[in-house]
Amino acid sequence: MIKLLVVEDDKVLSNNIKEILAAIGEITQVYDGSEGLFELESGVYDLAILDLMMPEMNGYEVLAKLRKEKIQTPVLILTAKDSLEDKIEGFERGADDYLTKPFYREELIMRVKALLKRSLGLFDENVLKYKDISCDLKSNEVLYKEQVLPIQGKEFELLVYFLQNKGIILTKEQIFDRIWGFDSDTTITVIEVYMSNLRKHLRSTGLDKEIKTLRNVGYILQRVRCNEWRYYTKAT
Repeated sequence: MIKLLVVEDDKVLSNNIKEILAAIGEITQVYDGSEGLFELESGVYDLAILDLMMPEMNGYEVLAKLRKEKIQTPVLILTAKDSLEDKIEGFERGADDYLTKPFYREELIMRVKALLKRSLGLFDENVLKYKDISCDLKSNEVLYKEQVLPIQGKEFELLVYFLQNKGIILTKEQIFDRIWGFDSDTTITVIEVYMSNLRKHLRSTGLDKEIKTLRNVGYILQRVRCNEWRYYTKAT
């Protein structure tokens, strides 16, 4: 499931944005810059829609702190400030796109989809591809050379999360918050069980060897070079 964060102090507008984008993914709403920065620092969101003029901390400050911390979550600025200077400042602070109020709902949807396509490879017929593996985000099916793999539910979400973050270290905390949610009743140790099952179901593809365990940290999807195969020790 795609996770979107809306940082907008106007609650009516925030609810409208949530309604417009509900078909794209799961929406979390916060209403000031400090809350927005706190949420984005978790690293679990695929995209943020960020207002500029907010209490506590404005959008420019949120962007600057975010990029200083090397967090590269795509950010779409949403604001009534439409001068060229404002747009330049937004892009210089690290924004990925800029949409002025009032806006057409269709334009918001297309800009969000364009950013997600650029960052995650989504909306290419709703299929996420890596080598010979295809994840159909509508049917939640995983295909390997046209053969359906028995990967479903949380395993499917895990695989999609790794494919969306190739070459990026994902901590166990990030994975847990992303897949199970902040308020889940289960514990973080459940990740090891699902990782073991996912690797087992990916064995025929070779992708199981590319998902590496980083002891006491988390996991990373990283292509294994040929001369590394014999030194690789599979872990759960």
